[in-house]
Amino acid sequence: MQLQVSERVVKGKKVSELRKLDMVPGVVYGKHLTAPFLVSFPKNAFIKIYKEVGNTRPIDLTGDIKDTMVLVRDYQTDPVSDKLIHVDFQAVKKDEKVTAEVEIVLEGKSLAEKNNVGRVQLVIDSLTVEAFPQDLPRQITIDVTKMEGIHDTILVKDLNLGNKITIKADEEKTLVTVVEIKDQWEEEPTGAAAVAETPAATEEKKA
Repeated sequence: MQLQVSERVVKGKKVSELRKLDMVPGVVYGKHLTAPFLVSFPKNAFIKIYKEVGNTRPIDLTGDIKDTMVLVRDYQTDPVSDKLIHVDFQAVKKDEKVTAEVEIVLEGKSLAEKNNVGRVQLVIDSLTVEAFPQDLPRQITIDVTKMEGIHDTILVKDLNLGNKITIKADEEKTLVTVVEIKDQWEEEPTGAAAVAETPAATEEKKA
């Protein structure tokens, strides 16, 4: 995926003028760069790309900064309007491994749920992995269709992400488990119903 960027010379409060033009300010940093590089880019173009790559798939920057592969490391939105206002990019190299936090997504319906035995519970929702940028997964998908009994579990060691990806977590760590379906608690009476069930009200009824 490619994102065309322009070198940004404005800073501070002046970047508001960029946002009025539907341009987003950003910064590119990385250990192999001599200094951070300030950029701006079209908001809609970035949003379209980000929906596909998220925080774990690389983007190739074009335009004023060339031959630079980056990952989206952070972004800020306006607390009121929720509009995108800034993006932090980390410059990476194809031949250098990086770490990233990858979301876990469950796939399918378990036998436990089909048979009303229990429900599948995701214990942790992401894992830290290490790989070359181009090999990082968009997400980690776990098939739960064969989970059938209470306390059935899927551990880190049960994942098979291939030999290009290293999971940076204890292999005995539980990712998914089947838990018992709890009966819903009866709703406690409120308002007039609650008053009617108080000891005083009960005594009055007996009288």
